[in-house]
Amino acid sequence: MAWARSVLYGSALYDLSLWGPAPSRPALALDAVLPGDAARGAALKAGSFRFAGESASGERPPWTAALRPDFLAELHGFAWLADLAALDNAEAWATARVWTEDWLARCDGWDALAWRADVAGKRLIAWITYWPRLAGREEDGAFTQRLCASLARQMRHLSRVGRREAPGVKRLTALAGLIAAAAALGNPGALERGVRRLAGEAEAQILPDGGHVERSPYAQLLALEALIAARAALAARQTEVPPALQSAIDRAAPMLRFFRHGDGALALFNGAGEATAETVERVLARAEAKGRAPHSAPHAGFQRLQAGRSLVIVDTGAPPPPGLDGDAHAEALSFEMSHARERLIVNCGAYRGPSAQWRAAARASAAHSTLVVANTNSAEIRADGGLGRKPGRVRCERAEEDGAQWIAASHDGYAPVFGLTHHRQLFLSATGEDLRGEDRLSGPAGQGFAVRFHLHPAVQASLAQDGSTALLRLASGVGWRMRAQGAVMSLAESIYLGGGEPRKSQQLVLEGHVGSSGATVKWALRREGKKGEPASAA
Repeated sequence: MAWARSVLYGSALYDLSLWGPAPSRPALALDAVLPGDAARGAALKAGSFRFAGESASGERPPWTAALRPDFLAELHGFAWLADLAALDNAEAWATARVWTEDWLARCDGWDALAWRADVAGKRLIAWITYWPRLAGREEDGAFTQRLCASLARQMRHLSRVGRREAPGVKRLTALAGLIAAAAALGNPGALERGVRRLAGEAEAQILPDGGHVERSPYAQLLALEALIAARAALAARQTEVPPALQSAIDRAAPMLRFFRHGDGALALFNGAGEATAETVERVLARAEAKGRAPHSAPHAGFQRLQAGRSLVIVDTGAPPPPGLDGDAHAEALSFEMSHARERLIVNCGAYRGPSAQWRAAARASAAHSTLVVANTNSAEIRADGGLGRKPGRVRCERAEEDGAQWIAASHDGYAPVFGLTHHRQLFLSATGEDLRGEDRLSGPAGQGFAVRFHLHPAVQASLAQDGSTALLRLASGVGWRMRAQGAVMSLAESIYLGGGEPRKSQQLVLEGHVGSSGATVKWALRREGKKGEPASAA
């Protein structure tokens, strides 16, 4: 039980059990998997700490302040060392040393959050990665010894808890940190345990099609990052990489490509933010896996339609299993669409801030480009963050002919409360300039529904006078015209969270009611070209 472990780990006897021999310095350093951000580094150095949508300021990091767990987890994870490294100056590293010494003085004993397995794993990887500049000077002798002793103590703790705490991608991070520390400190026993456990977790979490079990593009990125870090530590130690670990990397990298839009950043499903194209590219380059993005990911539950310069990514799977659904969204059969490097149809994205109400709103079905019945979520979002009622049966078929692609999918998430099943068909022409859809509800009459199409903030939208068509204009000037029948079209406000900061946007809404024979809404989205350019003949 959690309280019993807290009592045990917080005891003086447990703290004593973590002490043991430690080398004078690590035997290796790792290359950084992800690039830092100089602007964030400058803000940090100026005393502005911003993590997980929350801000704090001061001369020293607020290690023990009453801030949100997500904020503190990022702070104690030390991944921000990459941002200070991006400044590439001695003053930044002097600041990093002072702050790390402060952490050792205040936090170098078990704490439920600061020593949580994934947080500790991320911290160990960061310390080992930046060790030469953080503690590599001759005058850093006493600091170096304290840091090495802490590395060894945290490694021993992770060796005990890494396979139990922090399920999902967080466990991969914890075990990668264990492997990095054991390799750097020359502890063959801890290294063998870490490798064995990571191989088992990688095989369980990376599905046969390469998708991560949490069904989130961002979890996909973090999982691949952790696996790469573990492989790099083994290579630096000249230790054989287990086949299960290499196979997981080879499967996961193409699936990360699957989730990239034309701008190179990530699609917004199940708690994902865009990340940046540079970040995604860096992880893929380090993966050294050349597999192309698949068209279909039946185990992860996603489909990808791509033709011409258009890309459509569709969620056609069931939600993640219990215990791994804390960030899952009620997004059944939602889709996103981009044209060239511009996003057109999006989901709202994940909220990273202190408001529980906003977080729940971002996870709701109405924040996604899908059909919503009676303003009710297709999956129940419980107060504890997990999912309650949810689709139990999600079906999908796919067909391709002469370059055109078609999918038909359905889910029963509304069956327990309304007796309704949502069916969605999408067709993308061979040119990529004609996307057609049909949304259908089968079941009892009476309920209202809305088919929502959230637009990227850069898209300008206007309704025609007849109210049955809308013109969507991308920043490049390319236009797309939406036509619909079977529902009333309107234009409403929306919000976009994909880039981290909230941005105002718009959404097209098709509203109607379920009749005695169900409801069917047909819609089409066709490219019309730039201003002054002839309309497409697609």
